[in-house]
Amino acid sequence: MKAIVCTEYGSPEVMQLKEVEKPTPRENEVLIRIYATTVTSADLRIRKADPFPVRFFYGFIRPKKNAILGSELAGEIEAVGKNVKLFKEGDQVFAGAGISLGANAQYICLPEEGAIAIKPTNMTYEEAAAVPFGATASLIFLRNKGNIQRGQNVLIYGASGALGTAAVQLAQHFGAEVTGVCSTANLELVKSLGADKVIDYTKEDFTKSGKTYDIVFDTVGKSPFSGSLRSLKQSGIYLRALHIDLSSIVRGLWASMTSSKKVIGGIAIERKEDLIFLKELIEAGKMKSVIDRRYPLEQTAEAHRYVEQGHKKGSVVITVEHNNKT
Repeated sequence: MKAIVCTEYGSPEVMQLKEVEKPTPRENEVLIRIYATTVTSADLRIRKADPFPVRFFYGFIRPKKNAILGSELAGEIEAVGKNVKLFKEGDQVFAGAGISLGANAQYICLPEEGAIAIKPTNMTYEEAAAVPFGATASLIFLRNKGNIQRGQNVLIYGASGALGTAAVQLAQHFGAEVTGVCSTANLELVKSLGADKVIDYTKEDFTKSGKTYDIVFDTVGKSPFSGSLRSLKQSGIYLRALHIDLSSIVRGLWASMTSSKKVIGGIAIERKEDLIFLKELIEAGKMKSVIDRRYPLEQTAEAHRYVEQGHKKGSVVITVEHNNKT
């Protein structure tokens, strides 16, 4: 099968199209023929080994043999292991590959109990592939870590990215008053997703407005730490999706220990039940994917270059050729 293999840590040029062995499902696994996948900010961090601890997971000197990136996908189940009961051949699914990655390829094997669900009926494969990374992360941060409640004031920093576009829609679904922070070019997009107010960060600093929030959710790792804390109500929660360096962790712990406000970071691992929850929202017309650009599999390095610019709207999708399915 064809796959994009990360041969070294470094620039996008290390992403090379190669022929690798097609996987065979184990007893509890399904083999998925992938029709669409994505390039995410997480893929960039792994490709660059930044932060450094990435090397402890994926290879200290260079990525492990046949290291295939990509954490989300949509496709069709081609084969199932003999003990699989939840899926059958021909099922149209979307899935998160978790920290094992491997989705930037024509095929992948995943355990049936993993983050796999039947694809929303009102989405294409491309649209469905853009859900597992950003939407599940935003769901876990807002609902599970932030305990979002109806009537709360919630600010989404980086409201036009993969996490941000999902977070705006989810916060609105949960009944919050939503403020989105983004650039000038993305103001109308964020409004269209349900934000009650949109702040252009190139013209206004939300931390100096005097307004306070129950939750400040930084989806891009760029919000000012002290200013964001000041912008929280008493007992407010500062959610930090992409702050995984030691300094940020220590500052967050100290702030949580010395004030009534909480700083919560960490990672979010996709789960089957979260995908099913999102599928129901999507099929009810309450949530949609935002796709910025599409690239064929062989142009994945170019997709990395675009994502690295830091200005994408929603997701960047990789289409995988097998036939005419989209």
